[in-house]
Amino acid sequence: MHVKRVIGAVVAGTALLGPVVACSSSGGGAPASQGESQAPGVSATPSAPPEHPFTGQPVASRKPVLAVKIENTAAGKPQLGLRSADVVYVEQVEGGLTRLMAIFSSRIPPKVGPVRSARISDLHLLPMYGKPALAYSGVQTKMIPLVREASLFDVSDSAAPGAYFRQPGRVAPYNLFAETRKLLADAPKASKAKDIGFEFGDPPVGGVPKKSFSVRYPAASFTFTWSAAQKRWLIFQDGKRNMAAEGGQLGAPTIVVQYAKTTRSQFHDFTGSYTPLIKSTGTGKAVVLRDGQAFNAKWTRKSEEDGTTFTTTAGEPMTFSRGQVWVVLAAPKPVQP
Repeated sequence: MHVKRVIGAVVAGTALLGPVVACSSSGGGAPASQGESQAPGVSATPSAPPEHPFTGQPVASRKPVLAVKIENTAAGKPQLGLRSADVVYVEQVEGGLTRLMAIFSSRIPPKVGPVRSARISDLHLLPMYGKPALAYSGVQTKMIPLVREASLFDVSDSAAPGAYFRQPGRVAPYNLFAETRKLLADAPKASKAKDIGFEFGDPPVGGVPKKSFSVRYPAASFTFTWSAAQKRWLIFQDGKRNMAAEGGQLGAPTIVVQYAKTTRSQFHDFTGSYTPLIKSTGTGKAVVLRDGQAFNAKWTRKSEEDGTTFTTTAGEPMTFSRGQVWVVLAAPKPVQP
């Protein structure tokens, strides 16, 4: 069931059909028409594998979608599994900090974490993925009815406890990790990957060369630095390299800074800090980082069931580089709920 609003408010594939070649058989079948050549044994050239709608990379088939809420403070780093994500969302939470929601489908890592609690903004983002599985650890009590109505399969530590474990060497609550195979086994009907509005291809005109780009939240900051050698934007948070538990620095070929109105929601944490509510439908401005360039863009999402499309200032499709995409949801003006 679709979550109630808390606030007011494929690429089409074309098959190229060639002429059919008629062949006669020794068994007395109908002969080929006069003047029509026979071409026994000729086969069509194999077509390239279709592109994944989340990354633009070749994929043999589309798999179920798993969304995971992941800790994003120094106490929970390094995170495990993010390198395999198709899309990573950065969301503001209480106290001006941030939390991640990682979307997995084309590549599923064995384990992910640290897994943390969900937020109301997640329930407004997820419908564009159909009805995915959502892994998280707890929500505010008032949110429980909304989670039950939301467009998702609940595979939290309460709903699927057998999929979770405590990682030795980490301190609670930053030591809760999950086995993805078990998460998806508890959500056998989770939606498979579908179009979410992203387009991939060569960069459009109008980009400005950029070595780095920064985004600030009330209590967190990100800097994305272009690496020509690695052909991706390396991620720094709070002045430090954002490292992966598997090794190496986190980064992505495309970083989307999506400026979205952020207000107070009806929810707050135990300290009294209000939970930010990110309005991810409607329209707004964006900056797309790819190939060492920054592109001013516009984003549009008509409804929660629709994907988010991006266009250039000239109104042309804003194409992304193929590979992982980070979507940094930032308020047009800093918000301290």
